[in-house]
Amino acid sequence: MPILCDIVLFNPVVKQAVPAQCYRAFGSDTAERFSMLFDQRISYPPELSTSDGLVSYLDSACKSVLDVVAPLRFRQCKPKASPWLTDFTRAARKECRRRWKKDRLYVSLETLKTSWKVYQRAVKAAKHSYFSQLIAASSHNPRVLYNSINSVLNTEGYVLLHSSAVMCNKFLNYFVDKVASLRPPTLSIADPATHGFCSSLFSAFLPIVLSDLEKLVLNAKPCGSPNDIVPPRFLKKVFPTIGPHILNIINSLLSGQVPREFKHAVIHPLLKKPGLDSSVISDFRPTSKLPFLNKILERIVYTQLMDYLNDSQLSEIFQSGFKPFHSTETALVKVMNDILIATDRSKYAVLVSLDMTAAFNTVDHDLLISRLQHYVGISGSALLWLKSYLSNRTFCVKLGSASSSVAPLLWGVPQGSILGPLLFSLYLLPLGAIFRKHKVSFHLYADDCQLYLPFSHSDSLPSRPLLDCLSDVKAWMAKNFLNFNDRKTEAILFGPNCFSHAPDVDLAALTSQLKSSITNLGVKTDSALTFDDHVNGVVKSAFYHLRRLTKVKPFLSKRDLEASLCDLESVIHAFITSCLDYCNSLLIGVGHDF
Repeated sequence: MPILCDIVLFNPVVKQAVPAQCYRAFGSDTAERFSMLFDQRISYPPELSTSDGLVSYLDSACKSVLDVVAPLRFRQCKPKASPWLTDFTRAARKECRRRWKKDRLYVSLETLKTSWKVYQRAVKAAKHSYFSQLIAASSHNPRVLYNSINSVLNTEGYVLLHSSAVMCNKFLNYFVDKVASLRPPTLSIADPATHGFCSSLFSAFLPIVLSDLEKLVLNAKPCGSPNDIVPPRFLKKVFPTIGPHILNIINSLLSGQVPREFKHAVIHPLLKKPGLDSSVISDFRPTSKLPFLNKILERIVYTQLMDYLNDSQLSEIFQSGFKPFHSTETALVKVMNDILIATDRSKYAVLVSLDMTAAFNTVDHDLLISRLQHYVGISGSALLWLKSYLSNRTFCVKLGSASSSVAPLLWGVPQGSILGPLLFSLYLLPLGAIFRKHKVSFHLYADDCQLYLPFSHSDSLPSRPLLDCLSDVKAWMAKNFLNFNDRKTEAILFGPNCFSHAPDVDLAALTSQLKSSITNLGVKTDSALTFDDHVNGVVKSAFYHLRRLTKVKPFLSKRDLEASLCDLESVIHAFITSCLDYCNSLLIGVGHDF
């Protein structure tokens, strides 16, 4: 039976306040006015000898000058308009609706149609000019060109989150709790390294001269923290004025102290993949932004540390991550070449791809310092600087103008930093000794670890060395606060002949993790080494990008044919050729017309 009733529903329309954005307007003469006023106001008192005091005084002086030459302004945040819209196109669009909305006459309708055609042609010309300038500016760097064009085409990947302190604190608590839950519990944090100590010594960093600092600043990517007093692009223009004062801050690394402001990161949540639910916090990943001057300081320390590591030959030879002339392709070529040599000798080879969850975020600072001291030989003021660099780090989450509370960064290497990847590679140095102890071949790329072991079919328990090695690796990771992910660890078996099913080989505990195909550093590898899945995936990706680029192609033609063909060729190289070129050296001899 139906139940009949009267319900009065109230659905009040709540008009949300549009958040205001704070910004500084920099004109063509702002840099010149800044330099004149800065020279009049700056003067270091004699008591400013610490790095914190130097940074604080310079920020205060720059802020006081900027408040005069480029005062803060506020504007209402509006949806981001298309970058190719200009004053001319906006005026043409306004002309389309003016008379028709007033009188609704037939003659006005005809005028509207004519104006609309003019507006469409103006937009098309503006798009052509915008894309041509964008491609010309980034044609020498396919990666930058790809990101620039992709940001225009992939507008659905950007999500406008509700800007509030409550939402910022939710993200903050989620990121902190996630890392805390991943760190395996342990009773001791003593360095388990017992393989000897480094005989080389690196006791102090060297100061830098103003000319070298200027080159670093001018060549650095202009990205920094929202808390930077002087924006990186403007800092490059006024560097001749404030460069000597920045040099004093940078050379304070001789004292073994890192300025407190350099150790604060601003986190912006970013969707892991386009199309994910923006209401689910776990679908976001943190992107960290550090001060611009901190990155310059880290670049100087990184260069001196790398020179020392290369001269002393202390870095892991089979670590391809974050090293010049080493890439994922060189790592895969090394591993696949060893496997092919084994199979050519009528042997089997098992490859295990280890997975570590959020390894960069769970690094223990005390263990890292001990490793730098005992394994790498860093001491003196250099070790004090690295201790200061890792200690008392903080971060906050920022969405628009809203910000969360400040939380300490107790673990991990700083995300978004220049030194972070290098420190993580040094943190993993003892792993190489474990692999060599069990005579298991390996290759690392950052936190991606590949273990492989050739064996004969007649060997009894052929997987025993690999299983013993994995057992020691798990124990080492537990002692070093690294989370070994069994669920995502995969194994694949290669044989001397192409086979459609797994051969009769006893792999003991590895049998449950055995796959017919795995994805290793972006390449889909199958047990028969045909690379069919990888080739199909590359072809699918290439056609996908071709379909997307049809949105850009009309704006690169019908003007200067030769210039438009060059622009289109640059875009094709950035999106399609780069996709075809990635790790194509692995496809030699597989029998595909690729």
